[in-house]
Amino acid sequence: MLKRILISSLAFGISCAMVLPAQAQVAPSSEQVQRYSGLLAAAQLGDSAQIKMLLTKKAPLDVRDAQQRTPLHLATYARHREVIRLLAAAGADLNAFEYQRYDPVTIAAVANDEETLALLLQLGASARNVTSPYDGTALIAAAHLGHVGVVGQLIAAGAPLDHVNNLHWTALIEAVVLGDGGRNHTEVVRLLLAAGANPALGDRDGNTPLKLARARGYKEIERLLTETH
Repeated sequence: MLKRILISSLAFGISCAMVLPAQAQVAPSSEQVQRYSGLLAAAQLGDSAQIKMLLTKKAPLDVRDAQQRTPLHLATYARHREVIRLLAAAGADLNAFEYQRYDPVTIAAVANDEETLALLLQLGASARNVTSPYDGTALIAAAHLGHVGVVGQLIAAGAPLDHVNNLHWTALIEAVVLGDGGRNHTEVVRLLLAAGANPALGDRDGNTPLKLARARGYKEIERLLTETH
C-alpha cells in the first residue's frame, strides 16, 4: 500500500479529493539492521540455519523491532522464502501488523512479489485483512499499482472485491484514479469486473468508476465499464 498525500482538485464540476502516491511501507534501514539480533537478524539475512537453531532454543517468534516488524515481516521484505516457511511452521503469525498496520500479504502485494505472495497465501495468510492507515486491503493497493498477477492471486484467495477504504475508494476506483489508463491498469479493471466487483459503487462525491474513467480519457477502461452496466 502507498502513503497518500491529499490535495484539492476540481472534477466533474464538484469538489473532490485526489491523491499523489508516496511510499509508506518502509523496509528496515541499514542502521536498523545493524541493531538487529536473534531472529530479527537471522530473518533479515535469510540465514535459515540460524533460524533453525534459534527455533530449537524457543526464541520468541513475536519479537519486534522499533517499527513493530516481526521476523516474518523482515523475511517478506527481503524475499527470504525459506525463512518464511520455517517461521510459519514454527507458528509465526502470518497476519501480524507492523506499526502502520501492514501485514506480510500487503507487503508482498505492494512489492509485486508474486512468488512470496503465493507462498504466504499457501501457508494460510489472509487476503481479507484490513490494512494500512487508510483502512484498505492488499487488493486495493495492488489495483492502485497495476500489479496484474498479484490482483489475480488476491481475487482467487477471496480478497473482498468491494471493500471501501477511508478515502471512500474501492479497488476499482483506485485502479482508475491512481492508475495511468494503460495496459496493466486496464487488465486489473477487467479482472475485478470479471470477478464480480461492483462498478456502481462511487467515491465520496458519488462518482462511479465509469465517470472517473471517462473524465480521464481512459477509453478501454471506459469500454469495459460500459459493457458491465
